[in-house]
Amino acid sequence: MMIGAVEAGGTKMVCGIGNERGDILERTSFPTSQPAETLERIISYFRDKPVDAIGIGSFGPIGLDPARPEYGHITTTPKPGWSGCDFLGTLKREYDVPYGWDTDVNAAALGEVIWGAAKGLDSCVYYTIGTGIGMGVVAEGKAVHGLLHPEAGHIPVRRHPDDAFAGNCPYHGDCLEGMASGLALERRWGVQGKELPKSHPAWSLEAYYIGQAVTATVLTLSPKKVIIGGGVMGQNQLYPLIREEVRRNLRGYISAPELGEGIDRYIVAPGLGSDAGLKGALALGLNALQAGS
Repeated sequence: MMIGAVEAGGTKMVCGIGNERGDILERTSFPTSQPAETLERIISYFRDKPVDAIGIGSFGPIGLDPARPEYGHITTTPKPGWSGCDFLGTLKREYDVPYGWDTDVNAAALGEVIWGAAKGLDSCVYYTIGTGIGMGVVAEGKAVHGLLHPEAGHIPVRRHPDDAFAGNCPYHGDCLEGMASGLALERRWGVQGKELPKSHPAWSLEAYYIGQAVTATVLTLSPKKVIIGGGVMGQNQLYPLIREEVRRNLRGYISAPELGEGIDRYIVAPGLGSDAGLKGALALGLNALQAGS
């Protein structure tokens, strides 16, 4: 069984081939440029590969309701040229195989439930903290869509009293993404986050905002695992800072070992590491093949 996988990011595309055990057998990556050029490179990659299905985990927002005309499209993204792009339809016209289609973060959450840090659980939340911020949700073994799909990167957050940064989101200013994304880090401090020392005050601010989001998620969705990945989380000192913020915000209200002595095993890094997105897309393709869709 050969499954094609596309991790469609706003900065780069990763295409690969895997199997039903979650093994990635080969991969390639290239920058995300304009839609026509980027989609042609994806099509060219799969042209000589006899895959049984293809899973696509895409940056968004995207259309996920098959009953709506925007299904399979990128919708209101701020990425120039991509709004309204018929991503899924373009590939379907080239390859007549079952397709899985979801957000990149929903895909990553699903991959973590099947093969990663949430294996054996029926729910988890996956945050990616990178150039932007996104959240994927798996509940009762299925990715959550709802009206559209979770967009927790744009939830309002309470501003830190010592923070004068205006925020970086073109839609909301100082939402979570506007205050804590990798791009916000760079614009706030003038350098990329990887150039800041571990002792820099940037990291306590990051934890302050991310901790609010995780707290809200725990209180609203009650997931059995919270997984936080993305390029910004390459700064491993963030994990204990975020856990401490969550405990401080909850103030003992929820009585569960996972939020007390077990919090180090509850708020965690991706078990699939940097493969979470691609293996998540693989999981989407596998599910589509099994469903015959």
